[in-house]
Amino acid sequence: MRYAVLGTGIVGRTIAGKLAALGHEVAIGTRDVEVTLARTEPDAYGNPPIAQWLAQHTQVRLLSFADVATFGETVVNTTEGAASLQALEAAGRDNLAGKILIDIANPLDFSAGMPPSLNPVNTDSLGEQIQRTFPELKVVKTLNTMNAAIMVEPSRVTGEHNVFVSGNDTGAKKFVSELLTSFGWPEGSVIDLGDITTARGTEMLLPIWLRLWGALGHADFNFHIQGARTGA
Repeated sequence: MRYAVLGTGIVGRTIAGKLAALGHEVAIGTRDVEVTLARTEPDAYGNPPIAQWLAQHTQVRLLSFADVATFGETVVNTTEGAASLQALEAAGRDNLAGKILIDIANPLDFSAGMPPSLNPVNTDSLGEQIQRTFPELKVVKTLNTMNAAIMVEPSRVTGEHNVFVSGNDTGAKKFVSELLTSFGWPEGSVIDLGDITTARGTEMLLPIWLRLWGALGHADFNFHIQGARTGA
């Protein structure tokens, strides 16, 4: 399977690295390849420049948003939530048409400083905005409620814990759930919340996640829904 990962941050790199390790063909998309490769300083979160990461992951290519969307059979959105719609526009509607989009982004709003709020929130979600704006896509929201390392290595958290999926297309959710299983998630840990409107709930977990991160001093934690009948 060919995967197109939109976004060069830590989430995009972590997902791309895992997909490549599983034997998939993977390319990461960015707005301007030359500008991205020219960066020599760590990003705002202290991650090394993407060029350094690519040198250690030679099986992963860096392409423009449009080229990576053409390349990928399945697309993964790991861009900053505030820029996700613009990134997808740059990827091109024709290049995206009919494909599954795994949306991991969160609509964090830093306009009032830290901690960030959410925009949209309550009556809408980023997942819904993407689905409305690109009706030809099969959007599945998942993995946005945890640290990037746990997304691809759930065993970092001891005991049972859960991952959620939201989306309108049953077949797309089944495909994504099987991908999660290949990442190491037990089949029974996947909770299908329903259609894409349920992404409002998982996106609104971010405020409590951020406060837990601050209180615990680390990000190796996740949510466990006790008593749930799981399985997507």
